[in-house]
Amino acid sequence: MGIKRIAGLAGAQEIGQAVTRRRVLGVGAVALAAPFVLRSAEAAGKRIVVRDPGGPFTQGFGEAYYKPFQAATGIEVVGVASAAEPTAEIKSMVETKSYTWNIAGGISVAALNTLVAGNYVEKHELDGDAAVKEIPAEFRTPYGIGSDVYATAIGYRTDRVAPEKAPQNWADYWNVEKFPGRRGLRKYPFDAVEEALLADGVPAAKLYPCDLDRAFKSLDRIKPHVAAWWTSGAQATQMLATGEVDMLPVWSSRILAARDAGAPIDVSWGQNIWGVDVWAILKGTPNADACRDFIRFTCDPKRQAVFAKYVSNGPTHPDAYKYIDPAVARTLSTYPANRKTAIAIDNDYWAKAKDQALDRFNAWILG
Repeated sequence: MGIKRIAGLAGAQEIGQAVTRRRVLGVGAVALAAPFVLRSAEAAGKRIVVRDPGGPFTQGFGEAYYKPFQAATGIEVVGVASAAEPTAEIKSMVETKSYTWNIAGGISVAALNTLVAGNYVEKHELDGDAAVKEIPAEFRTPYGIGSDVYATAIGYRTDRVAPEKAPQNWADYWNVEKFPGRRGLRKYPFDAVEEALLADGVPAAKLYPCDLDRAFKSLDRIKPHVAAWWTSGAQATQMLATGEVDMLPVWSSRILAARDAGAPIDVSWGQNIWGVDVWAILKGTPNADACRDFIRFTCDPKRQAVFAKYVSNGPTHPDAYKYIDPAVARTLSTYPANRKTAIAIDNDYWAKAKDQALDRFNAWILG
């Protein structure tokens, strides 16, 4: 599966501290055992600014990457949270050569493809690096390297739906007689269209290009049984945590965060729909060499394991699982068992179909 099929990441003292369930085992002693060697000797006084998606990403990026990179190289790293869709901001920075950020972190491949088409990002030129070569090709392009892999999966309340009776795929989720319970659904065509087609029996290999007529006929069947529609991950989490719904599809990291906070919730991984977030260097940015060194630094599997304790998305380097508590590893999207029936978002399709699908979906919701 190539990149076309992708959607739509502490210093030594901190790493060594005792950790809770979301903590990583074995990292403290080895994370910085092999010192990072910077290509450029002129590190002093350099500073790079990294855009991140905010929330737990800001802390996770900081502890796993920003702080240890600065400690290892002397280059200051500043993280700045931004809007969920940063392409317009990036275009403005490149066009005016006024750079608020040097690196765009945590952006989708769909956003990356748009930026590549407009010549707004640099090639990372890191394909020859040992750690980068170990990252599967489906998690990287010449312009972006995956920071983490997210997935939409079915979350359900274990106090209302027994695990053995939880929906295991989208056909189950649409089957309200065999799998009863109050349902939620995303108020947006992304994911919802794929879920509807898979529920209607479309094989994963033939999912794209999406048959919108068939998808909306399938959505017609589930619509009367949708008790709540969500528009943000925080809203979906609240719906599950408060019991407004018994089950709903949302990003697995949101489900797991609610579970870790004490809600009686679990994840059903069957036919999870996944995408990858990437690091990308803005075209013409100052200190591009330091940006490349930073991205190379984030590909270390030990550091990706540190990130996993803050955000429950899957690491992109397979060896990260050597340093993650097995109980935690089983809850991440790139864990082998969770990848068996996983389906990649096709960004090329959505780049072409987004406007049509969104207009039709909005009209359908109101109809």
